[in-house]
Amino acid sequence: MKIQIKLLKQNAILPEYKSELASGFDISSCIESDVVIMPQSFALISTGIAFALPNGFEAQVRSRSGLALKNGVFVLNSPGTIDNDYRGEISVILANFSSNPFTVTHGMRIAQVVITKYHQFAFEICNELSETKRGGGGFGSTGV
Repeated sequence: MKIQIKLLKQNAILPEYKSELASGFDISSCIESDVVIMPQSFALISTGIAFALPNGFEAQVRSRSGLALKNGVFVLNSPGTIDNDYRGEISVILANFSSNPFTVTHGMRIAQVVITKYHQFAFEICNELSETKRGGGGFGSTGV
């Protein structure tokens, strides 16, 4: 299966799977100058790419574990959803949860993307929902 990639900027970097069996591919920043994300702040980082997914698939933008663990930097709305019909530039909202400024440089691997299959559903109004053992038990109802 293939994903069509459009390079929107001359210095954009193609996504890349970094291991043989990786489920997610890394995407990189494509910026004219460094972006400093101050502690407890966030910034929108360009990638310089756009893509078209096969019908029935969406892309989920997720944090890279190394950036999160070593720098306290993560994708703010993780997982961010790229809808099947979106054709604009892929940008990533990076947040800095650490107490130190974090500098994003051109070409830095800033997030990973996992492609997943999805289905759209029709909505049906009803008076009752089927019973389950859990019922309406919410946050923490299944224990720690």
